[in-house]
Amino acid sequence: MAPFGFRDTVDIALVVPLSGPAGMFGPSCEACADLAIDDINAAGGILDRPVRLHPVDAGAPLPLLAERIDRMVSAGAIDGVVGWHLSNARKVITPRTAGRVPYVYTTFYEGGEDSDGVYMVGETPDQQLFPALRWLRAELGIRRWCVVGNDYVWPRETARVTKDFVRTTADLEVIGEIFLPLGGRDFRGALDLIGGSSAQGVLLFMVGADCAAFNRAFARAGFDDRRVRLSMMIGEDVLYAGGATSTRGLFTASGYFESLVSSAGMDFGARYLREFGPAAPALNNIGESCYEGLLLFASLAETARSLDLRTIERSAAGVSYGGPRGEVRVRGAHTTQPVYLAGADALEFGVLAELS
Repeated sequence: MAPFGFRDTVDIALVVPLSGPAGMFGPSCEACADLAIDDINAAGGILDRPVRLHPVDAGAPLPLLAERIDRMVSAGAIDGVVGWHLSNARKVITPRTAGRVPYVYTTFYEGGEDSDGVYMVGETPDQQLFPALRWLRAELGIRRWCVVGNDYVWPRETARVTKDFVRTTADLEVIGEIFLPLGGRDFRGALDLIGGSSAQGVLLFMVGADCAAFNRAFARAGFDDRRVRLSMMIGEDVLYAGGATSTRGLFTASGYFESLVSSAGMDFGARYLREFGPAAPALNNIGESCYEGLLLFASLAETARSLDLRTIERSAAGVSYGGPRGEVRVRGAHTTQPVYLAGADALEFGVLAELS
């Protein structure tokens, strides 16, 4: 007889935005997660059990999101949580998972997460943002920046650590900042700040549809003829939503781009197209991170031969796997991987450099 609470599947809550300003990323997240589950199950599942996903809308009101995760964990309905979502969602999820089930957070973030049982696929500012600022200073001479972000934890905390960074870095300055409500479309204050400053660049810490709308307003104001933008939460779907006329002088940094010339990355892109067809959600770094997160979850459990947090913790330092980003290794609660700078060319990103 199976022990009480044992299931013959491994069940994972896939927490991705299906509504709200980041909702445009949800379809690509779900598609990439489906590919990961196909691969994991084809290889024998996790701990010799097939894996099932349970989608959860990270765009739901935060108290409802927290309640749903708590209910699923308490009922023993899930063995872990994986997903791409905003940091404000992560902040309400971690108290419900800490010390109870593994939680793989797949996006870059502001840094500092240390909740029990959380593992991070995404880059922190010192791996992604700060090297990009150094590259743009060295190659394009961009020294002075304004920050335009949404008003929640990721933009505000990233702006704070960026100001700490530039204070210790020669020839870089943050000369102004403004934070706008999620879902807002009144950009007059931000455009006035930029237009009235000597900023050569704008650091964009904005989400999905908000970022696309701001890019259109920025271009309409004519600011793209003499200022660059470095946007930290952007994929090809945001380029499509903003339109080709809104992407001049737009840069980003990430561990994955569809245009990156590598055998693993190109194979993944070709497979995505075969599986979902030309009308599929745009493949982008945000969706792909969910594929990575599920591979990491499977690798942690398989290496430990357990879903128990303490057992996983003891063996996590030896975990690595190969995926579209190449070889990824666990270091502490984070992963290490190459990070690249890319520039927008109309409606696609072209990789310019690997950042160190």
